[in-house]
Amino acid sequence: MEERIQYLFKRYRDNTCTRQEYEEFFELLRQSAHDGAVRELIRQAYQAEAANVPADAYVDENGQLVVPYRRNRAILRKALAMAAFFVAAAGAALWLMPAQKPVQPSHMARQHTARSEYKHILLPDSSEVWLNAASTLEFPEKFGEDKREVYLTGEAYFDVEHAEQKPFIIHTGKVSTTVLGTAFNIKAYPGRKNVVVSVSQGKVRVNYGENAPATLTKGQQLKVDITNFAHTGKKTLVAEAAPWKQGDLQYDGETLADIIADLERVYDVKVMILQEGLKSVPVSTSFKRNIGVEQALQVLCKLTDTRLSLTEGVYTIH
Repeated sequence: MEERIQYLFKRYRDNTCTRQEYEEFFELLRQSAHDGAVRELIRQAYQAEAANVPADAYVDENGQLVVPYRRNRAILRKALAMAAFFVAAAGAALWLMPAQKPVQPSHMARQHTARSEYKHILLPDSSEVWLNAASTLEFPEKFGEDKREVYLTGEAYFDVEHAEQKPFIIHTGKVSTTVLGTAFNIKAYPGRKNVVVSVSQGKVRVNYGENAPATLTKGQQLKVDITNFAHTGKKTLVAEAAPWKQGDLQYDGETLADIIADLERVYDVKVMILQEGLKSVPVSTSFKRNIGVEQALQVLCKLTDTRLSLTEGVYTIH
């Protein structure tokens, strides 16, 4: 049974668990017989994160790269959240490290969308979130007194309730976006080499650290390469921050591989690109989501001078 808990813990930590695995994991947390196993997993997660502190970086207002040193706490925060749930379920005090005081964080809520699924979420402060396909949003059941923090994997459009004294912070891996009250879109799917922030109203700050953030205003977009911390492209005007909300798929110089990954999420299909060199080909196009996956793929094939085949439910671009 402990091996099963370890497996589910890793799946939950990496945001790869299915709905059934998610429910099974939290049911096991409620069973006091597994107190020791869960405590040890949380301790290991903390130690693994503390032993591998990455160099962090951010792009300043002038597009210059700055590389500070900062501890990445994403996994630690998740460990703390699970610790809080465990305390409530088992009725026991849980310590992450022997020398620390008992941890009492807010309970974390978790909303997830499967492929081809979309969800509207109302946050505790009345801010609204539209979660795109194959995405996950984690947030406390009650925000703190000085700030509002959420954690996004995937893509979401935010319409943030204005609160001047309580900044709203969206964490997407090493990139964080801070706002007071505005509407904007963030795209940060696993596997992508960049995080894209697009603003439709108000002003946001985007940074890799805690100082000198890049500021975006209405109609601006920023792409940040997370593989080498480079600023890939200056702020550019965008006609629509989140066209996917209206069922539009729009791409401006996106790689074929990134577009295909989008289509796999949108239509819940499997698509293969046979030639490795095709994956990095930039493509600019747009189409309606309701045209269907095959017609969308045919558009891409025409633009890249390739052909499409379908075998046993798998599309292949030759």
